[in-house]
Amino acid sequence: MKTFKKIIIWLLVLLVVGLGIFCYFRYWFVLGEGVKAGELNQVVYKGWVWKTYEGRLIQSGFNSRKSGSLQSNEFNFSVKDPQVAEKLMRSSGKVVEIRYKEYRGALPWRGMQRYIVYKIESVYEAPHSSVPGLPITDDTDAI
Repeated sequence: MKTFKKIIIWLLVLLVVGLGIFCYFRYWFVLGEGVKAGELNQVVYKGWVWKTYEGRLIQSGFNSRKSGSLQSNEFNFSVKDPQVAEKLMRSSGKVVEIRYKEYRGALPWRGMQRYIVYKIESVYEAPHSSVPGLPITDDTDAI
């Protein structure tokens, strides 16, 4: 009877340790860090139970999952720090360069995305033109 209890205790200890290791690598281990740049589309504060800041960055270029279709490159991210989120909210429509951390899984109180922005590198006005890649010109003298 004593050996049976020892086996059960050891199995429970191994299960708890294994679950702890799994959760660490799934939710707290930083898989990667990087910088992305693009036009900031939106930053919103939303959630049912845990309110988090969620944002979307539109990167230049096109992404196509199916042949014959075009889709813009979108980078969806979460922001944990309210001060960084407020700066991003004031920068909507501008080109921003953001530094982020990538996790394997999302935690509801950290954000809905696996990518967590923690720093803004730079913000500048987006160049607007009717045709991508062409400079903006004032053609009022030609009329």
